Amino acid sequence: MSYKTIKYEVKDGIAAVTINRPDVLNALSPDVLNDLLSVSEEAEKDKNVKVVILTGEGRAFVAGADIAAMKNFTTQEALAFTKLGHGVMNSFERMSKAVLAAVNGFALGGGMELCLASDFIYASKKAKFGQPEMNLGIMPGFGATQRLAHVVGINKARELIYTCDMIDAEEAKRIGLVAEVYEAEELISKVTEKAKLIMSKGPCGIAATKRIMNKGLGIAMDSALELEQQGFSALFGTEDKLEGISAFLEKRKADFKNK
Repeated sequence: MSYKTIKYEVKDGIAAVTINRPDVLNALSPDVLNDLLSVSEEAEKDKNVKVVILTGEGRAFVAGADIAAMKNFTTQEALAFTKLGHGVMNSFERMSKAVLAAVNGFALGGGMELCLASDFIYASKKAKFGQPEMNLGIMPGFGATQRLAHVVGINKARELIYTCDMIDAEEAKRIGLVAEVYEAEELISKVTEKAKLIMSKGPCGIAATKRIMNKGLGIAMDSALELEQQGFSALFGTEDKLEGISAFLEKRKADFKNK
């Protein structure tokens, strides 16, 4: 498919999704959100896609939702907008494949929330993160009130949301939001290296682990550990398990088939 607001390319198992509205710092309008929802569904269905990389064109990852588009929203229109945003974030969070955010610049508001829906966040030294919604008299609407607390803890999440503080990449790494920080010119190549490393692992195991870790965040520990037991044992019925263990014992590289 072709998309109006994003670039989409699949190469060597990696789906590169680039939000392409640099003139407005890649702001998340309804058109962008609909394109992201469609591309997430396309990447999920494509058996050639093993890992997804999200990034932004120009000097921003995503500088937030489209404020101009929101100005005259009624409460019902705002509800439809937040439901659309949540649908997008859920689609990437629940994808069976690993999703890596390569944050090249501003990741504010909905942009930070898109990062939080990814499996890993990698940032350039030029990256900035924040939830500035309360400067507008509103609040985060695409998941930050929940996902940010899971990543950095409830107290730090409250502080970032209430104060609207913008933090740099190094501070984001210090608080556990960002996995690694790279020079700006190295960001995509370094994230691509991470993607290739992940692609070399068992895709059935990654899909099961991602699903169970996400579900486990919202339930009691005993129930979450039971999910792990079920997921672990179910993988022993896959071809990938047999290939992975055989490759280890034979001291060769595994050739996983996602079966």
